[in-house]
Amino acid sequence: MSYLASKIFWLAAQPLSLAFFAIVLALVVGWTGRRRLQALLTAVSALILFITLYTSTGTVMLQALEDHIPRAAMPSAGPGCIIVLGGSFEAEVIAARGGLEMNQAGDRFVETLRLARTYPDARILVSGGDGSFSGRYAGDAAVAAQFFGSFGIAAERLIQETHSRTTFENVENTKSLLAENGLDNCLLVTSAFHMPRAIGLFRKAGLSALPWPTDYRTSGAARLALDFTQPSANAQLTTTALREWVGLLAYYLAGRTQTLLPG
Repeated sequence: MSYLASKIFWLAAQPLSLAFFAIVLALVVGWTGRRRLQALLTAVSALILFITLYTSTGTVMLQALEDHIPRAAMPSAGPGCIIVLGGSFEAEVIAARGGLEMNQAGDRFVETLRLARTYPDARILVSGGDGSFSGRYAGDAAVAAQFFGSFGIAAERLIQETHSRTTFENVENTKSLLAENGLDNCLLVTSAFHMPRAIGLFRKAGLSALPWPTDYRTSGAARLALDFTQPSANAQLTTTALREWVGLLAYYLAGRTQTLLPG
């Protein structure tokens, strides 16, 4: 239930949805003759849209997360295992069309593949179930066998955690698999902006993992400024950044992480 509630909440709370709801409310209160409130709601909607579409606010917010945790030093003997968090495959598209289709987070698996080929003794633990509302699709862990197998990675190296739908579940389910397989000295591969929340959860669970962020979406040199060149990209970056910051706050308030911004 909490998973569905979080999904529904985010559908309503993302910036473009908030702007839309503010406009709808402005129309409703306008019909009742409350002109001042209508003007306020219209201004709020316009402000949200302007910040989201025409400034670098989202880029800077995302960049702060990406810069927060750098890659760890690689162990001299290489990693004992590589943990990669799901969220990279387009499960619905794969179900309809076949093949292997990735989204923006596909770098997580590309980097894991590179590491797996560089360190052939490392096990690969893929954590990710079906995160859709319907629950009818194969999650990343299930698709991973086909992906890694296509590049000659032996099936016995792969450990699949197929049930998690959230980062919290990723960590809870991964903990038992690490213990069962006697794995330590592990790299944690996920998107750079997502690494603080993931590392915070690992530490709270008493797990040690070396952060190996990938899937960077900012240059590292962004500053707050007006940006009229890429409104759709700005909106996407703002949505991603706000979602991750809200997730950090929610996990901290729920006691799932020890600090608001794990480092």
